[in-house]
Amino acid sequence: MSTSRRHFLHFGSSLTLGATAWSVAHGSAWASNKSALNSDARLVVVMLRGAYDGLSAFYPYADPHYTQHRPNIALGRGEAEQNKPYLLDDQFALHPALSPLIPFWESKRFAFIPCAGLSKPYRSHFEAQHYLEIGQDGKNGAANGWLNQLASLERSAQLIGVGEANPEILRGELAAQLVPRGNAALQTGVLSNPHHREVLEDLYARDRSLSQLFAQGEGSRVSTAMVLNQAKMNAASEQMMANKDAAPPSALLQDSQYLVTLMEKNPELKFGFLSAGGWDTHANQGNEKGALANNLKNLGEALAHLQNKLHQPNDLIVVMSEFGRTVRENASRGTDHGFGNAMMVMGQRVNGGKRLGRWEGLSPDHLNETRDVPVFHDYRQVMSTLLQKMFHLDTPQLAQVFPSFDAAQCERCKGFDLSKQMLID
Repeated sequence: MSTSRRHFLHFGSSLTLGATAWSVAHGSAWASNKSALNSDARLVVVMLRGAYDGLSAFYPYADPHYTQHRPNIALGRGEAEQNKPYLLDDQFALHPALSPLIPFWESKRFAFIPCAGLSKPYRSHFEAQHYLEIGQDGKNGAANGWLNQLASLERSAQLIGVGEANPEILRGELAAQLVPRGNAALQTGVLSNPHHREVLEDLYARDRSLSQLFAQGEGSRVSTAMVLNQAKMNAASEQMMANKDAAPPSALLQDSQYLVTLMEKNPELKFGFLSAGGWDTHANQGNEKGALANNLKNLGEALAHLQNKLHQPNDLIVVMSEFGRTVRENASRGTDHGFGNAMMVMGQRVNGGKRLGRWEGLSPDHLNETRDVPVFHDYRQVMSTLLQKMFHLDTPQLAQVFPSFDAAQCERCKGFDLSKQMLID
């Protein structure tokens, strides 16, 4: 019995939405109007959804208030080998689960900004992530994602995201290549069947805009699976020997491998997005061991893989989260929704091996609302500084990426010039 037209229409609609970026109906004319960036830079943004605890990833071992605020989950106590900290400077130590990043710190390709975030506290994950992804604090409703806005400035650039169907940060005029999470990325689906593909193409042919969207999704899904399957076959024997009978890599590491494979195969993929959930540690957060440590281990391995593979002079990796977590632990030995958080930057041009930005410690009078790490650096200030130097963006171009942000008017940005210390010219 032949497959029904209704089934194909339903499947094709889902496939098109899953395999292409958010697009405007007649947005094909954008390419002829945009200006090319004067750079061969590549950028990968890693978003940790759920608000990761930057105060554990980079913990202030020298601050006497740290263990007072966190009597059960503080790191670096005791004589056990796993509790011995790797000191980053005279204030901060690195969580041991992030030890894969130590070589990059020592080679000065890795740095962190401990007090970065949104313009004001937003306690809602949904709200904060929305603002973070569109680059406009306080703007409700649909808007283009700032990473899509950035990629759209480059005439030949392409945009790729791994693991999510339609992240807001990728929404916009530029059609993004979207790759499913995990092993689903290796499947071509019904499009590998010529007859099924012809039926779907015929259904969409009556509407030009839908036909264009379907064609983009069709090409993205099939070409992605072909590249990744070839890479998997080439690496299978080596991976079998290395892994022995160990469990497969975490989703984040696997997704980072897919992202790198596709960016290496296509030099026009200059902007990448990777995300991971599960960072909302309200209970049983742990310290050197526990739920957070497990997540940080996965993150460290994924970031090390990205940096090892994306190591051209103008490659840049940025890690961010919608907000931080409370300085004080709660009754469930976890942490609640906070404000400021640590952003990470990695790359050859990063002025690494050091903490960047302003830090005033954890005394109660220095905290936001007596509970949170403060924000001294709007995340858009951090990104604008990086983009201006790495991609040679001018002021009007930065205004297209972050429409409502003016560094000169940013109260939180005053008194500390990040542009003088973030990157090596």
